[in-house]
Amino acid sequence: QVQLLESGGGLVQAGESLRLSCAASGGTFTSYGMGWFRQAPGKEREFVATISWSGATSHYADSVKGRFTIYRDNAKNTAYLQMNSLKPEDTAVYYCAAARTSQPSTAQAFYYYWGQGTQVTVSS
Repeated sequence: QVQLLESGGGLVQAGESLRLSCAASGGTFTSYGMGWFRQAPGKEREFVATISWSGATSHYADSVKGRFTIYRDNAKNTAYLQMNSLKPEDTAVYYCAAARTSQPSTAQAFYYYWGQGTQVTVSS
């Protein structure tokens, strides 16, 4: 059983940066591709970014490409989401997830373990 704990959310102004962390425990971290998703009020949860077990491959939603970077430190069993140039439309609860596969995936159905989420609020 894998437990995921996100941290790093908060309230920032537009244009500022935040780094989210996702600490994993209870499993073999390198067995899992990792992903970040988000859910804004009144909207469906959506894909943000994903990374392979080695960190060699990553994919991003078009809405965050060029502003967000996903990476991982396998020695620390932690995945990160560096968010730069934040916009009010990035406001959401951000979730990290561990996939059933070691490869990256944009589809929520491929993710078996989920964190509890961390709130990111971007003011204009």
